[in-house]
Amino acid sequence: MSDISPVFILTLSCEDRVGIVAAVTGHLARLGGFILDSQQYADLDAGRFFLRVEFRPTGSAFPETLEELRAGFAPIVQRFEMEWELLPSAHKPRLLIAVSKGSHCLNDLLHRWQTGNLPIEIAGIVSNHDDLRRLTEWHGLPFHHLPVTTETRAAQEDALLSIFKAGECDYLVLARYMQVLTPGLVEKLAGKCINIHHSFLPSFKGARPYLRAHERGVKLIGATAHFVTSDLDEGPIIEQDVDRVDHRATEQELVRIGRDIEARVLARAVRWTAERRVFLNGSRTIVFR
Repeated sequence: MSDISPVFILTLSCEDRVGIVAAVTGHLARLGGFILDSQQYADLDAGRFFLRVEFRPTGSAFPETLEELRAGFAPIVQRFEMEWELLPSAHKPRLLIAVSKGSHCLNDLLHRWQTGNLPIEIAGIVSNHDDLRRLTEWHGLPFHHLPVTTETRAAQEDALLSIFKAGECDYLVLARYMQVLTPGLVEKLAGKCINIHHSFLPSFKGARPYLRAHERGVKLIGATAHFVTSDLDEGPIIEQDVDRVDHRATEQELVRIGRDIEARVLARAVRWTAERRVFLNGSRTIVFR
């Protein structure tokens, strides 16, 4: 091998039918591809098949370039009409992170990224407030202050999209970005925008949800990470988690616990997406953990 990583990740989805796995693994065997990990799922209701394979080359028959490796799979892709991706495992997707004033999710992502515990590249941070500029620049990243009002929303979102494209970003991560994206922007970022929110929805919408949850005496609090769609906070779910609480917890304690859950749930969603473990399947996701 001359110019490509020694480990590769193949992901695919297609209409479910006999022979998909045999075609893929048989081709890899002929090339001398050694499978390190393989996960598959057949959605019988939707009639879709999903596959993720990690493999490395062995022997001299393996292609010398990534382009040649991809070209070898082309007949299989055409035969089964696959949606697919083949990349070196070392490939790190580029993220643009959007925030408002809350720092807990951003700070967690930055720490994990800087310590090498998230397989991502961060192109920069955008915010409708200036509060997190110092934190961002301390990590050596560009900070883009994009204030927004009802009158300037269209121009602000155009600027955000321009930053996303200029940074050659793969995903926009809303790390407690307290603005609702317009349907036009959501459509342009379909399958490329990840959000995090508390799991009190739809019961406790709006401001101070933890206060109203406390008043109702909730016993479970949690967070949900999901892809953004035009249905507010109802996109395909990537990850969720909860913690149990009781009558002793104050509103402030609920907020603290909730922020911890949000940070770790978002980090898992970002990691699994970066590792190409997440597949969109209509209103759901397939996550090979």
